[in-house]
Amino acid sequence: MTIEDTPAMRWELIVAALAFQHELGADEAIADAPIDRFAAHANAHAAKAAPRAAPQAKQTTDRAVPRGGNDAGSQPQVAMTALDPVEQATALAAAATDLDSLAAAAEGFDAAPAAALRAGATQFVFADGRRGARLMIVGEAPGQDEDRQGKPFVGRAGQLLDRMLAAIGLDRHAEDPKQAAYIANILPWRPPGNRTPTEGEAAAFLPFIERHVALASPDVLLLLGNTPLKALTGQSGGITRARGQWRRHPATGVELMASFHPAYLLRSPGKKREVWADLLEIAERLDLPVQPTGSKQRSGAGCRGGPVAGGAPGGRAERPPPPPPPPRRPELGGP
Repeated sequence: MTIEDTPAMRWELIVAALAFQHELGADEAIADAPIDRFAAHANAHAAKAAPRAAPQAKQTTDRAVPRGGNDAGSQPQVAMTALDPVEQATALAAAATDLDSLAAAAEGFDAAPAAALRAGATQFVFADGRRGARLMIVGEAPGQDEDRQGKPFVGRAGQLLDRMLAAIGLDRHAEDPKQAAYIANILPWRPPGNRTPTEGEAAAFLPFIERHVALASPDVLLLLGNTPLKALTGQSGGITRARGQWRRHPATGVELMASFHPAYLLRSPGKKREVWADLLEIAERLDLPVQPTGSKQRSGAGCRGGPVAGGAPGGRAERPPPPPPPPRRPELGGP
């Protein structure tokens, strides 16, 4: 089978190739000309294979500690105290005294794997919403739209999240903290190709998000997806089994509940009913005036066993009117 070489066919092949690259995460032009990565790799391999000169001893610290005296013959004591990425993140997060200083520390964190994530992202995405809100929402990582705008949950999944919040009377930008929400992610940098964060990436940024929760001091945490669930609770049984259950955040003691990520709901609209049940639980915990849809409360006149309204001709009891249908849950949107 041969492919006909026509302008239309060439155009379709170009579009297909671009779509393939976009799915792999190559969605930004970073140079005016293509870079031959294979040649760069070959040159690096050749440089490693070349014989090296004997390395010269060098001091690895800015300050040398003399051993037993200040005489010229004493040798400096070199401290080898390099911290791993998690220890570095823990130290930086602990030193932050407010959300602004925490954001600066997280953005400046350049240990692996943060450096690789930052190199492939466009913007640092820290948080959005009302600081001081009673509800804090933690997602996984920024996507393409979030990377462009520098705010979490602003794409299609974010629009669905806004409708979910509105269904229980909340708005991320409301002036009243009781009616607002505050939103962040485990990772502040977009992973390549919108992939799921790795365990190493989540572990490296865990000290920042835990400090974030402590400084934001919400009454309730809502974790969206497997990544924040596993990172903040250690629960590895999966979001389907864990959702809808109240827990406490081990580091701060804040009450939390996990639920499906809005991006998953766009792919599986049938799961919205379960998320609506989770939202009602959160609304009740926050004392929000939301009437549960499909409530089991019924009026006596419209229920079986209720009072009979007068008599009917022929001595028969008059049949009570049927009960009104229960209110439907708010439409949360779809794909």
